[in-house]
Amino acid sequence: MKERAREVKASARRGSRADKAAEEEAAVLAKIAEMQESDRVMAERIHAVIKESAPDLAPKLWYGMPAYAKDGKVVCFFQSAQKFNARYATFGFSDKANLDDGSMWPAAYALTELTAADEARIAELVKRAVN
Repeated sequence: MKERAREVKASARRGSRADKAAEEEAAVLAKIAEMQESDRVMAERIHAVIKESAPDLAPKLWYGMPAYAKDGKVVCFFQSAQKFNARYATFGFSDKANLDDGSMWPAAYALTELTAADEARIAELVKRAVN
């Protein structure tokens, strides 16, 4: 929560929209660079897949995690295994994602590695989430 409070405070201080977007992406890339290698590799690939498949999503930190927002609302995020001492990383979606499918659907995925098929699935989900 302290990390989120710092994110909100820093966001309020920034200048133009373009400057703010550049600073937020730099903060995401810095956070990814701090991760252990296995998490970092996945986070870098996810970042690239999201930038390519959903360029309207803006990178930002969300509770200290790389996240991607539309109109200021987080749609999806990457949670490193290291941060929560878990056996797998997580790629998840907030309730702002348009993934509804009946009365029950997945909102997060466990990741131990990223294959080409996984990247394609993430790209598909992200595209659907922002429509």
